[in-house]
Amino acid sequence: MPDAHQFREAELEQAIIGKLQAFMLELGKGFAFVARQHRISTETKDFFIDLVFYNFILKCFLLIDLKTSELTHEDIGKMDMYVRLFEDTVKGKDDNPTVGVILCTDKDHTVVKVLGAEREPSNLRFEIPAVSADRRRNCE
Repeated sequence: MPDAHQFREAELEQAIIGKLQAFMLELGKGFAFVARQHRISTETKDFFIDLVFYNFILKCFLLIDLKTSELTHEDIGKMDMYVRLFEDTVKGKDDNPTVGVILCTDKDHTVVKVLGAEREPSNLRFEIPAVSADRRRNCE
């Protein structure tokens, strides 16, 4: 019989994998987890991308920035920088353009409109479909 410490670690691992699996299923088919807090650097500073996934079907990276506050123009500019740096330093020549997603709790429609989000740039996504209450419970 495994000791209690190993059993708790196995339960913790299962809980983490279960939530990651549910989140990845929400993303769609073909996604693989690449990194958490992925460091990307300029000449003088380091930045950290919250989550990085790769889609084997679409052949592209997906960068996710998590925000527990309202979307700001700084958030959009930061994601644009992340995507550009990722394109220059990580993306392979056969990969399609990198996609950036900002998941936030709220947004100011004026900020989004002024920044051109109504044109939906190909590398940035400002809104994702709402998740049903049933699917949300499955992720908890």
